[in-house]
Amino acid sequence: MEVRAISKNQRVQPRKVRIIADEIRGKSALHAAGLLRYHPSKGARVLRKVLISAIANAAENNGLSPESLTISTIMVDEGPKMKRMIAKAMGRGGRINKKTSHITVGVEEADEQKVVKPHGTKAKPRPTFAAPTRGKKAAAGKKLAAVAEPVDEVTDTDVETVIAAEPEEAMPVTASDAPEEGGSAAPIEEPAGSTDEEDNK
Repeated sequence: MEVRAISKNQRVQPRKVRIIADEIRGKSALHAAGLLRYHPSKGARVLRKVLISAIANAAENNGLSPESLTISTIMVDEGPKMKRMIAKAMGRGGRINKKTSHITVGVEEADEQKVVKPHGTKAKPRPTFAAPTRGKKAAAGKKLAAVAEPVDEVTDTDVETVIAAEPEEAMPVTASDAPEEGGSAAPIEEPAGSTDEEDNK
C-alpha cells in the first residue's frame, strides 16, 4: 500500500527539484533521506522534508516499518508564479518570475509484489549458437546438403580387408649391411690403367 506526503507552494524551481528526484527514485526511503541530508542544493533540503513526512505517515497511520519502505513515486509539479519587476533602461521594466513547486512523495513496502499488467507483445527469443532453422541461410544449407554425395558407412569387413592389404614391416638393417658414414665399408677398387698423373694431364 502506498502512503503519500504532499507539500505545496515550496519556494524552489521545479526543474531543480526534478534533478534531485531522479537520483533517489526507487531507492530505500531511509537511504534516500541520508543521501539528501548531505546534498548541497536547496531542492534536496525541501525534498528531504517531504520524504521524512511520508515515512512518518506510513509509520504512524499505517503501522509500517520505516526500514522496509521504498520510494514508489515522486512528482514535482509547478505551482503559482510570483511576478516581480526589475528596472531596465529608458524607463522600462523587466519581468521576474519566482516559481514555486508542489512536491508529492509516495512510499510503500518493498516486500509487496507489484501486479504487472499483461501486454499483447511476446518476449523476443534469446539468440543461440545453433544453426538457424528458418531463413535464407537455412535454405542454402539444405541445398548444399542435397548436392553433397552420401558417405558410405564403414563396416567391420572393410576394416579387415584394409588390415590384410597392409604390407609387411620392413626388416631392420644390421650394422654389417649398412654403409659407414664416410663411405662404404669396403674400399672401391680403381681400374688398373688410371693414375693420378694421367688425370692431371
